[in-house]
Amino acid sequence: MQSSSVVQLAGGLGLLLLGMKLMTDGLRLAAGGMLRRILSASTKTPLRGLVSGFGMTTAVQSSSAVTVMAIGFVNAGIMSLAHTVWVVYGSNVGSTTTAWIVAWLGFKVDIQSFALPMIAAGSALWIAGRASRRAAMGEALAGFGLFFLGIEFLQGAFGDIGGAIRLTDIAPSGIGGDIVFVALGFALTCVMQSSGATMTLVLTAVSGGMIPLDQAAAAVVGANVGTTSTAVLASIGATPAARRVAALHVAFNLITGAVAVALLPILVATLVGMRDSLGHGGSPTMVLAMFHTVFNVLGILVMWPVTGMLVRFLERRFRTPMEDESVPRYLDRNVLATPAVAVGALTRETCRVGSIARRLVHVALTCSGGACREVHSVKAVLSKLHSVVAEYATRVSKVGLSQNAAEIVPDILRVARYYSRAGEHAQDAMDVLAELEPLPAGVVSELRDAVLKRAASATLAADPSDDRYEAARLGQLAEEFETAYQDFKQALLDAGAGGELPIPDMVAHLDFMTHVHRMMDQIEKAAHMLDDVLGTVGIAPSGGVAGASA
Repeated sequence: MQSSSVVQLAGGLGLLLLGMKLMTDGLRLAAGGMLRRILSASTKTPLRGLVSGFGMTTAVQSSSAVTVMAIGFVNAGIMSLAHTVWVVYGSNVGSTTTAWIVAWLGFKVDIQSFALPMIAAGSALWIAGRASRRAAMGEALAGFGLFFLGIEFLQGAFGDIGGAIRLTDIAPSGIGGDIVFVALGFALTCVMQSSGATMTLVLTAVSGGMIPLDQAAAAVVGANVGTTSTAVLASIGATPAARRVAALHVAFNLITGAVAVALLPILVATLVGMRDSLGHGGSPTMVLAMFHTVFNVLGILVMWPVTGMLVRFLERRFRTPMEDESVPRYLDRNVLATPAVAVGALTRETCRVGSIARRLVHVALTCSGGACREVHSVKAVLSKLHSVVAEYATRVSKVGLSQNAAEIVPDILRVARYYSRAGEHAQDAMDVLAELEPLPAGVVSELRDAVLKRAASATLAADPSDDRYEAARLGQLAEEFETAYQDFKQALLDAGAGGELPIPDMVAHLDFMTHVHRMMDQIEKAAHMLDDVLGTVGIAPSGGVAGASA
């Protein structure tokens, strides 16, 4: 084997990887927000999720990019794990289009006749566009050209090396040899972080006579499983949602790979039998492309019946205390048949919502500076529980309630809404605070601290489920807060008008304190109304039941 062949092999692989990177990055940038819009709008049913995952992966030629995007939507709450699973399935099938492109074009036409013009045209677009979508399309076009140019170099290298080396000489025959080639495909994908590159290597090697068809198919299975390495690496130290999607990706690819290895001789023999009818003569590359697609589709058919169970299993894993807190404790569908019990459960859950809202507000009031990390996670819990309470209240309203209970349910909904709005203002206040310049030491700063101190005291006192709660005491604290707020507001305006404080800083501090004022208003309203509800329902301040009036 000549050293020039090894250099050609290394150079061809480098062109291949560089081309794939440029192609993927360019296509993703060119698509812009379109991919995100499609993903968020087209995953409501399993079939639409499959089509979306397939289409987007085909468009950007990277299943990893689509999976990472899906993880982002899950973290943002736009998509659930149940929706994401079908995107992952479709993305795996979409990743097989690389093999079809290579099999159709890479071995049937004069590569240089179209690769070099693509590189030239793509470079021209990139130079002319610069930071525009046209530049991204040029990058993708040049990437395609480099990708196919790399294939040409690999073909030449494998043609020279294939006469001297056959990889089957280092592997046993039968199932043992298949496992060796599965491991080889897996390792190559982990190292290069691209199943498309591994697939192209395998296609080129089998075309050059280095690998027989059966072992090449086993390597393709390994490459398919190897794509999970990207998701696993991305999930290290990530959110629970990211780890669930990664685990889902691993489970699907492992099960699909196991099925493909078990049926490998049957699948290959069947596809070879179909090859002649498709008019591709003795080309093994087309058989490999067909095999890659068939076993991924077969994997979806195998996973379809157990997907719901798998999703439920994963949703119970990698949980955080915050996620556990977002699970309702009192709401149970089984008690809907007993209106008095259902209203009591709804009231207790609303008290939990209030506790979380007050904690969120208190954190926002006592953070000394910058955005407090806890605010956003607690706000997510509050939003989820508010939605659950609202949905349960709708169900309770449809059962046969007494007149008294029927009047209570709307009040409970209003209380929950007050708490939700308080949480929204708390988050907004922290977002503003993160950008605020600190006030200079002096009267204005002291007045600001006094406002926040009184707001924090009123928040702690605004818990009607506490047996120490006194409506009169809350009212007094609320008045003290209002007085301090007006004093601070006037002092801040005077400081801005007198040139002691830059006008933009004055406006920003007013904005922050406006959110504080609004969240305290919501907390006070919620406390007074919840106190009335607790008295009507008959739930004692400590949480016990004083009587049942619903």
